Amino acid sequence: MRFILLILLILVFVYSLALVLINSTPVTVDLWFTHDVPEMRLGLLVLITLALGVVLGLLVGVQVFKVFQTHWEIKRLNKEIERLRKEQVEAAQLAAKEAAANTRHEKTVLDINSNNQSPL
Repeated sequence: MRFILLILLILVFVYSLALVLINSTPVTVDLWFTHDVPEMRLGLLVLITLALGVVLGLLVGVQVFKVFQTHWEIKRLNKEIERLRKEQVEAAQLAAKEAAANTRHEKTVLDINSNNQSPL
């Protein structure tokens, strides 16, 4: 995998170098906020614009991915909360049934013991 990435990086670098060398026509650059930029090669301008676009695109993409990732995490946690609530309700119902059964058993035992009292 690293080998493929290294080859891809070298190809992008060679392409960028060829782009700058082939497009050597000087152009004037007029930025909105400054006019002090000297003439530069068209290929270099294209590369700078491409690099800025890639960096800004990655930053925006990472932020959007974080939003989706947070949304997915919230959905997963809500499902986990519902599952745990159901488990607690089931455990409480089981405990209530056991308590009711124990109460009935104790009442039955007390009834039997009170009927079997000897006159001695």
